[in-house]
Amino acid sequence: MLDLFSQLLTDYTLRTVALGAATLGIVGGGLGSYAVLRGQSLLGDAISHAALPGIALAFLITGSKAPLPLMLGAAATGIVATLFIIGVTNTTRVPYDSALALALSAFFGVGLVLLTYLQQHAGAAQAGLDSFLFGQAAALVEHDVVVMAVLGGIALLALLLFWKEFKLLAFDPDFGRSLGFPIRMLDIVLTTLLVVAIVIGLQTVGVVLMSAVIVAPAAAARQWTDRLSVMVALAATFGALSGVSGAVVSGATANLPTGPTIVLCMGTVVIVSLLLAPNRGLLWRWWRQWRTSRRLRQERVLYDLYTLAAKHGAGDRPHEAATLDAMVSGSTRTAYVLRRLAEQGLVAETSDERWHLTDEGLEEARRLADKRNLAPDATIDDA
Repeated sequence: MLDLFSQLLTDYTLRTVALGAATLGIVGGGLGSYAVLRGQSLLGDAISHAALPGIALAFLITGSKAPLPLMLGAAATGIVATLFIIGVTNTTRVPYDSALALALSAFFGVGLVLLTYLQQHAGAAQAGLDSFLFGQAAALVEHDVVVMAVLGGIALLALLLFWKEFKLLAFDPDFGRSLGFPIRMLDIVLTTLLVVAIVIGLQTVGVVLMSAVIVAPAAAARQWTDRLSVMVALAATFGALSGVSGAVVSGATANLPTGPTIVLCMGTVVIVSLLLAPNRGLLWRWWRQWRTSRRLRQERVLYDLYTLAAKHGAGDRPHEAATLDAMVSGSTRTAYVLRRLAEQGLVAETSDERWHLTDEGLEEARRLADKRNLAPDATIDDA
């Protein structure tokens, strides 16, 4: 680990790739939170695929493979695809998911056609453009990272400036519309910022995997909090850590592509969050359900002993475990529950393997009966 950390600080290529991946994770995670909350996770997938023809057109027009012209071309077709999706959804009966599929397939098809044309007519000048399909993070240079940071910083600054408006758009657009907010324009602005986040990541993870950068950190952060500000901060943090981790792991392993490794790290964060998040984690949920089930079984056995004791007029009247089994529809776990109750000092076992309530158990059983407004058919004579 120390060697990897040392390389991260001293190796130019690894440091550059890690900074670029961290920048992408911060911007993609922060803006992707809104896409996840609005149920538009697949919008990132459609926009990233729609950016491919923009890259090819930018190269055809400028003849340059510099990152800024290619990003501007990708942003242009991404915005066109976004407007196409919004227009189709608002003016026709085509549902939102179908409009996404149309935009994704149509624009991606045009992009592949343009790439094929460039391969046949542009010669060696177009070499490297096909790397935008799956990304080529190792080819990042310092200038690329600066461009990514500037564009991403502008997008995040706009996110902060319109924080309240975007929050209203994400949670209650109808209420915002009733207050006079330009909800449709805010929707376009927020989607444009998402386009910027996608465009700056195309060279790192590519068209195919870019949607994971938008969705995964935000989905992981959603498991840990119910507050938007915390979710955006966590998503940006998860994205940055995953980007750096993916770059380091890829750099330390031969022939391991950086983009897919970054996405795998993000997937790992999502899995850990789904399992371990305190409020929504599956393991915590199973643990709470198990504890609740165990508590209810103990309360049931305790109350059954109380009921039997009340019918006989004595709290220390012992009863066999089989009798309690029959009262719980033939349960076979009553003996285990009785041992747990005995460890708590609520019941005690006689020499002939029968069970009765202790004084503490009697008080606890009465408390449970009062809490649930239950009462046995008879009462226990304390004397």
